[in-house]
Amino acid sequence: MNAGPIHDELDERAAALADQVISWRRRLHQHPELSNREVGTAALIADHLRSLPLDEVRTGIAGYGVVGVLRGGQPGDKVIALRADIDALPVPDECGVDFAAHVVDHEYPGGPFPVSHACGHDCHTAMLLGAASVLAGVRDRLPGTVLFVFQPAEEGPPVDEKGGAREMLAQGVFADPVPTMAFGFHVTPFPKGYLGYRVGNQFGASCLVRIIITGQQVHGSTPWLGIDPMPAVGAVLTGIGQLYRQVNAFEPITVSIGHIEDVGRFNIIGRTVTLWGTIRCAVEADMAEVQRRLGTLAEHTAQAFHTTATVDFLQDVPAVHNRKEWIDAALPTFCRVAGVDRVVQTPATLGYDDVSEFVNEYGGLYVTLGVQDAELADNGMPVPAPGGRGLFMNHSPHFYADDETLVTGVRLHAHVAIDHLTGALIPDLE
Repeated sequence: MNAGPIHDELDERAAALADQVISWRRRLHQHPELSNREVGTAALIADHLRSLPLDEVRTGIAGYGVVGVLRGGQPGDKVIALRADIDALPVPDECGVDFAAHVVDHEYPGGPFPVSHACGHDCHTAMLLGAASVLAGVRDRLPGTVLFVFQPAEEGPPVDEKGGAREMLAQGVFADPVPTMAFGFHVTPFPKGYLGYRVGNQFGASCLVRIIITGQQVHGSTPWLGIDPMPAVGAVLTGIGQLYRQVNAFEPITVSIGHIEDVGRFNIIGRTVTLWGTIRCAVEADMAEVQRRLGTLAEHTAQAFHTTATVDFLQDVPAVHNRKEWIDAALPTFCRVAGVDRVVQTPATLGYDDVSEFVNEYGGLYVTLGVQDAELADNGMPVPAPGGRGLFMNHSPHFYADDETLVTGVRLHAHVAIDHLTGALIPDLE
């Protein structure tokens, strides 16, 4: 796709920043911080934004959220919010790089946890810092406003804390100015430099599940004198594996239990066992029915073992929905940034991202950027490239990202921002 002078300059500025963006990413990767604890990450972000000719740098939003405000030098009523998430995961870092993280958080609820950027938020943060530098350099030609939104707690805060995108909205992050578009993207194990998109749900709907099964504590040598919650736990886990058969097979759902905790020791039959998990739905309207069936399963199964169960559904996150009108408007921009052959439709996923709170409220898009040694098979799915580092999904201890691809993400933010502010990236809603 042909680019104008401003786009060429954006590319030149991004290329000049490539080494700095890689340096930011590596520093962030070595110092990951869990949700609602992103103290050092937020400080790094704010320090850099304050070094730029921005109009405002707002901090302390929904915990450690940071927003930079750049008002262009030309008249214009468009406002684009460019978003990056900044938190890490309780996952060990086994990606094999020399800047791997060795952080352990001993204070986080439920910990201690090893901490790493196993989802690529270090990349997201570094790329948006680069885009802020690029766009600040052309502010005299910007006809509108850019908001650089660095969001904490995308992975979900501790259950007794508020956080994430919804809390940023609750605290009025976009009260002034109000966005006319929200935009972001997520790094994925797709071929390096490929931009992926879906019309409809780019990511699914999600909620956190807590099931507490309660029996009667007793010594392990006399189980008949108490009520053991463990058999009920096993039966609930088995039943969960059949829930998918109770909803439309053509509308995928998953219910996964990722963590089980009890209170006791090897020779004590404990009183309670807590199951923590997640529900994912490709079709958001299915969530209420899956929740109803899971609640019935847990409560009635527990009763069959003379125990009780309480089920809580927490931290619900709506699906990220890309409207066709926005995709149609953005495809020329995507093709200019990545090349026509590297802009592809991606398969459906049951991953989630609470950027949906922004995109669904203000319009816009959320897409993906490939960062691994992969190639696409005939069915459109990524497979490992010969001689490469392999293919590892987000949240794997082995997840990695190619540093040289980061400049594409900087360019993507910058091009989308310019095109929206100048009216080239506007959906036809008629």
